[in-house]
Amino acid sequence: MALTGRITDGAEKEGAILVSVRWGETSQQEAEASLNELESLAETAGARVDGTLIQARSRPDPATLLGKGKLAELATVIEEESHDLVIFDQELSPSQQRNLENELNLKVIDRTALILDIFALHAHSKEGKAQVEMAQLRYQLTRLIGRGAELSRLGGGIGTRGPGETKLEVDRRRINNRIKTLDRELKDLSRIRRVKRKRRERQAVPTFALVGYTNAGKSSILNALTGAGVVVEDQLFSTLDPTTRRLVLPGNRHAVLTDTVGFINHLPHQLVEAFKSTLEEVKEADALLHVVDVSQQNTQGKIEAVEEVLHEIDAVEMATVYVLNKADLLNDEERAEVTRKMPFGLFTSTRSGEGLQALRERMSSALENIGLVTLLIPREQGHLLSTIYQKGHVISFQEEDNGYLIVATLPPGLVHSYRDYLQEEVALKGEGTAGRR
Repeated sequence: MALTGRITDGAEKEGAILVSVRWGETSQQEAEASLNELESLAETAGARVDGTLIQARSRPDPATLLGKGKLAELATVIEEESHDLVIFDQELSPSQQRNLENELNLKVIDRTALILDIFALHAHSKEGKAQVEMAQLRYQLTRLIGRGAELSRLGGGIGTRGPGETKLEVDRRRINNRIKTLDRELKDLSRIRRVKRKRRERQAVPTFALVGYTNAGKSSILNALTGAGVVVEDQLFSTLDPTTRRLVLPGNRHAVLTDTVGFINHLPHQLVEAFKSTLEEVKEADALLHVVDVSQQNTQGKIEAVEEVLHEIDAVEMATVYVLNKADLLNDEERAEVTRKMPFGLFTSTRSGEGLQALRERMSSALENIGLVTLLIPREQGHLLSTIYQKGHVISFQEEDNGYLIVATLPPGLVHSYRDYLQEEVALKGEGTAGRR
């Protein structure tokens, strides 16, 4: 495919060319959709997208990802026109990034570096800034390690320590020291968050966590349900710092709703690791509100991207209400198609107010799932008892020949997690709250 121009206004912005290399089972349509998303990411970061390039290969070039012909074509365009950087949709190895910069004589970054940059722009709280900095440092550390053979000239051992260290070794040591400092800070902040969560648990206040693809409208849902007044921006990753608000549901049920960071395809592992203390809010919730922007393309792929991260933090089996947001942007035919694909979801619109009262009722119904269960925990799984005692209310405990017989009340997330040990099946009454099967 030839280079496609998309020159826009904004002379002060960095001019970027977006590049995607597809291979294997990735279709042209999937590659174009991913590149469109990369364009949104680049614009969110403040870049001006000057053009795009997609190449299909049987396998990526190990040295530059692109083939020699396309690389030469790209170099010619860069030489003839004024551009500031090239952004690859795929993650580049340190050597690939270095080779590309040498060939193109231009700054080259990948999708991971771009997302990290956006997170740095939008981090405001002390915790958010620390999480982003840690993710960036871990990313930089892999780049340093990748250049070790090239940069190190002194070797190791006697005579190379102290003032004799290479710049690479000094940088690596400083980064590792800073990561350790940030890790301590985040653990302290995580402890504070746990104390607040325990206080809510003692007060028996059930918790819902908002999850979803970035820019799906989670903050708008939070505002609509709680009147939180959180600033809503039509930008990717505009919310990094979790916001928690109380709300009253039908039946005078009190609950807590927490907004969380948005997810995205190929979310950098460094970010998932750094944001684990924040993502604990998801894992520790009683149920999830999975917000889906049904006005966009590839909703199924975005749902799967969110569930991939939920699986990574061990929260994929939690009770879930699927919120099909921005329904006011659909026509009747599009609504029918969404209903066919996602009959378990609930249409909502924060603009028109559609579905918000039904959502409150469904959330209230989900809380009815916190009920009485009888569990038989095998002796070899005895470590599970501590979680039951911490998150549930144990009514009776009895040792049996084949394990531990427990009668307890549990939140819906744990009912799903412990369903293999249920002796008396619990009916999940809230329609659509048990997730997709």
